[in-house]
Order: sequence, then C-alpha cells, then structure tokens
Amino acid sequence: MSKQPNILYLMLDQLAPQVLGAYGGQVCQTPAINDLAANGVVFENGYCNYPICAPARYAFMSGRLPSRMGSIDNASEFPSEQPTFAHYLRDLGYHTCLAGKMHFIGADQLHGFEDRVTTDVYPSDFMWTTDWSLDPTVWEPWYHSMHSVKSAGPAPRSVNTEFDFETATEANRWLHDHTERDGRPFFLAVSFISPHDPYVAPPSAWQRYDGIEIDSPVVGDIPMAERDPHSARLHHTIGRSMMDVTPDEVQNMRRAYYAVMSWIDDRINSLLATLEELGLRDNTIIALGADHGDMLGERGLFYKMSFFEYSSRVPMIINAPDRFKPRRVQQNTSLIDFFPTFLEWANGGSLPLMYSPLDGHSLNGLLVGKSRDWDNVVYSEYNAEGTQWPLLMIRRDGFKYVYGEEDPPQLFDLTTDPNELKNLAGTADHRSTEDALHRELLSTWDPQALRAQVLESQQ
Repeated sequence: MSKQPNILYLMLDQLAPQVLGAYGGQVCQTPAINDLAANGVVFENGYCNYPICAPARYAFMSGRLPSRMGSIDNASEFPSEQPTFAHYLRDLGYHTCLAGKMHFIGADQLHGFEDRVTTDVYPSDFMWTTDWSLDPTVWEPWYHSMHSVKSAGPAPRSVNTEFDFETATEANRWLHDHTERDGRPFFLAVSFISPHDPYVAPPSAWQRYDGIEIDSPVVGDIPMAERDPHSARLHHTIGRSMMDVTPDEVQNMRRAYYAVMSWIDDRINSLLATLEELGLRDNTIIALGADHGDMLGERGLFYKMSFFEYSSRVPMIINAPDRFKPRRVQQNTSLIDFFPTFLEWANGGSLPLMYSPLDGHSLNGLLVGKSRDWDNVVYSEYNAEGTQWPLLMIRRDGFKYVYGEEDPPQLFDLTTDPNELKNLAGTADHRSTEDALHRELLSTWDPQALRAQVLESQQ
C-alpha cells in the first residue's frame, strides 16, 4: 500500500450488529458484509456515543462526546467551527466526499467534505426539539410510533430505499469521476439510511426470506412493573402505550429489517465491484459502522434511545487484508475512535497537529494485536426524548454502568449476563465496582451542569 491509502467508509443507520453473521446472527443474509468481516478486523464491543442519529454522527465526525460541542438531541446544530476528520483529511491532501445521510443540523451541510453528491434525507432545522417540561407520558407527533412495526413488510418503493439507491448510484459515479480526473487519495463516506424504520423492504429482498424461520427477540417483553424507569418511559415515547403489537407483527418487522439489510448488502457489493473495476481495491481501506443499533423488540422495546446492547452497540469492521490481518478484537471501542484512526492512516501512522480536543483514541494498535496500552472504556450519553435528566453510560472492561440523577443506577456484568437481566447496582458483592464507576462518571460529566445546559438549549 502507498503511504496514503484511499478510505471508503460505509455507514448504516440503526443497525444492531447482533443480526449480522459476523456478530453471531443466524438469519440475516449479508454476504458482502460477511466477507468484509471474515477478511478484516471485527471489533466485537463497539458502541455509539449517543443512541440517536444526529449526536452520534457528530461524535463520529468530531472524535468528541456530543455534549462537549453543545450537541443535545436531534435538533442541535453541529458547530461549523468544530474541526472534523474531513477538514484534517483535506489538509492532508485527500479528496473527501459524502454520499447519503449525515443528519447535519444547521446551514453547514458539508463540515469539511469537499463534495456532497446527494442531499440529506432528514430535515436540517430544529423541529425535533425535545421538551423536558412535558410529562414523560406525553407523546409528540414527531416521535416514533408502533405504526412502523405494525405496517412492516414489502413495498415496491419507500423513502429509505429510494434514497439509498441514489446514494449508492452517486457514490459509484463519483468513484469513476474521481479516478478519471483526480490523482489525490480519497475519503468517500457512503451513508445509507437503511435499515432505519420504516421497516419496508423491496419485494425481491422480502422474498429471499420465504420459508425461512425468523427469530424472535432473545429477551421477550418485560412487564411494566418489572421495567427500569427509563424503559417504562420509553413505553410512552415509542407509542406502545397507544398501540400494542403482536408477536407475529414483531417477527414480520424483523423479517423486513433483515430483507432491507440484504438489499443494502447488494448496494455495498456494487461499491466493492467498482473498486475492483477501477483497480482501487488493493490501496483502499474499507471501514464499516453504524450510528447506533435497534432494539428490534428486545425487552418489548423498539428503535433506540437506551443503553441496552441492541440499542447502544454498533458494528465496527475494518478491512484491508494487505495491511491488517483478520482478527477479532474484544476491547471496548466506540465511534469517536474512528477519527484519530483515519488521520493516522492518512498521515503515515501519526496524528497531525490537532486544533481541537479529542476524546477518541486510535484503533491502529488494536488492529495489529497490540492492546497493552488500551484504556478499555467507552462513554455514551443521552439527553433527548424519553427522559427528563441526563442519562450517562460507562462500559469499562466487562461492566456497564448507567446513571441518571433521578433513576436508580444500573450495573451489569456483561461477561456473565450478556442479556442484562440482573442489575447488580446496590449489591454488596459489587459495591467497590459501582463506586469506582460512579466516581469515573462524575469525573467525565457534571450531571447537574449538563442538565442546565440541556434545558437552556431546549428553551
């Protein structure tokens, strides 16, 4: 490989890694992604830094925790003065391009990208502003609802698949144009909105699952009386208090989710074929990620907005067989770690002069099997609908700690309890672990100051 490899970043929206074959999924058919994983480095414990779209993407683009840039919810402007990895890559001689969704709020729709070959699919204004003055049982018309679960199935057209078809088409066209006209290395982000709800799949993709048994949630619906407070609030936020769903409807939704992922996998395969056709594959590092996951009916929850594994975990796959031998990485990582990783690839293995603080850490040591100096922790936050105070999460080693000022804390040992069924917070055997994680949380955030910041932003 040359000193400056090309970089293709494939981004999915609301993709729970658990459904992929590379992460143990048994039903969803994604051969192109499976091949990238089999011949690449799979990060088994990758997390988002905020389990909804815009703030998670701001974290990815900036390498920082969202609240440190004033990013509160899906109606928070991404500051134009915040350097992104796209700014640095351009400074390092890269031709940068964005195809598809990135959910930038505000007038700036580039944030360092030289080219943007599609519009976005979401509004860039402040219409989705959360209001913590409302009772948590209030449902707003712009929230999610169970309609997308109950109406899941095949359809010849949908907003999401139309947008994603254009995204893949324009990305392939850009690769041809760049190769013909520009000698610079490139960074191309191809960001699909699928498999985000509505769960609507092209009929040909839906038919691939004819006769295939669709799996049910690993953890079934949890009675309201046994739910943690945030899960109980989400019952209203996602509209389940107004409209329930049947087990058959949940399976139907999961089939549509798998089917649209198979259709997206075909789009990804077309991009890989273009790299081969243009002679770019050997000098292109391919990275794949998502902004957050999807609960998919686990615990009776849907969509995202929580720190349970199906919502907060994301796939993180890096494929460059000539540079990184295939391996599986157990260490905890998150989206903010892509930023310094990209820059080190572009800058010969070291970071350029940085003009803004970084919260992320380069993955390059882990990519080659060096983990001794890795601080095995990730941080995530949530300040949007479904709560009335900041919700904060730390995963350090095998433990996950979730804290909200007016909620009882949660502590899970994911090594022995991967389905998060036993809350260890307050137990004598784990008091020292809980205390240590709580101190670390308070050294990372000031919950009361953050709450004041959120309320000011909303007002």
